[in-house]
Amino acid sequence: MIVKSFELEKLKIKTNFFLFYGENQGHKSEVIKGKFQVKYKESTYNYDEKEVLINKENFFNSILSKSFFENEKLIIINRITDKILGIIEELIEKKIEDLVVILNANTLEKKSKIRSLFEKNKETTCVAFYEDNNQTLSNIANNFFRSINLPISQQAINLIVERARGDRLNLNNELEKIKSYVGVKKKIGLSDILKLTNLAENYNVSELVDSCLCKNKKKTINILNENNYTLEDCILIIRTFLIKTKRLLKLSVELKKIKNIDATILSSKPPIFWKEKEIVKQQLRNWSLTEVKNLIYKINEVELLIKLHNSNSISILFNFIIETASPTSS
Repeated sequence: MIVKSFELEKLKIKTNFFLFYGENQGHKSEVIKGKFQVKYKESTYNYDEKEVLINKENFFNSILSKSFFENEKLIIINRITDKILGIIEELIEKKIEDLVVILNANTLEKKSKIRSLFEKNKETTCVAFYEDNNQTLSNIANNFFRSINLPISQQAINLIVERARGDRLNLNNELEKIKSYVGVKKKIGLSDILKLTNLAENYNVSELVDSCLCKNKKKTINILNENNYTLEDCILIIRTFLIKTKRLLKLSVELKKIKNIDATILSSKPPIFWKEKEIVKQQLRNWSLTEVKNLIYKINEVELLIKLHNSNSISILFNFIIETASPTSS
C-alpha cells in the first residue's frame, strides 16, 4: 500500500515490510532513526543489496537465528534495485514473526517491479521521499535555532537553506556545525555563516567536480595539482560529487521527458543559478541517463573504498576523478 511520508508518524501501520524510495536521504534517515531504530537499539542490522545477493544463504540464516536477548529484529537493506525482488518475495512469504524490514532505495521508476509489489500488496508499505523545498528546510532551520535559543537573521537562514541544495541531511550537518561553533557565545552573524558553510571556502571543490562532470580533463588535472588535499577533503569531494550527480540524474530524467535542455534547466527545483547554467548544459550533453545512474553507483563504491583505505584515499579519489574526466569514459 502507498503511504505519504508525512503520514508515517500519525498512522499506526501494521505491516512489517517497508520500501522507502527517493533522493531525500535526510528525511529517510530521520524516519528510520526516529520511528524504527529507537525501538530496536540492540537488534538493528544493516545490509547493502550486493551483500544479500552475493550470499543469500547467510542473509536468511542471520534473519532466522534469534539471540536469547532478542525479541524483534530490524533489517535495513540499502541501495535497493529490482535485482533483490525474488529474495524479498520469499521473505514476505515466510511470514517471519518479530521481524521488520526496511528497503532503502534511491529513485525508482513507475515500472519498477519492487515498487509495484510494495504499492499493490496490502502486507507491505511503500513511501516516496521527495526532495525538500526551501520552505520546509527554512522551517527546520528556524525550529533548530529556536530550540537552542540562538537569534539569527532570516538572511542567514536563507543562506544556510540555499547551501543545503534541497537535502535536509546537508542542512542538518550544517546546523550541527554551527551549533558546535557557537558553543556558549549564543551569537552568530552572516559572516560566520559564510565561513562555516561548505560552498564559500570550498569553491575549488565545486569547481573540481563541475570540471570533471564536464569532462574537461585538462582543467580537472590543473585543479588537482594546485591543491593539497587531505583525507577530510576526500570525503567532502566525493560527497559533492554525489550531490551534483544526483542533481544531474534528476535533470536527465526530466530531459528525457521534455527533450529540451533549456526548459529542463528552467524547471529545476531548487533553481540553477545563472552562473551554473552553461556548466549544467555541458554536463547534460556529456552524460546519458544510464551513464549518470552508473556513475552514482561508482561514486558510492569509491566512497566506501576511501573510508576503508584511509592511507590510500587520495590516490583512489584522484584515479576516479581523472578516469571520470576523460572524454572517453562513461
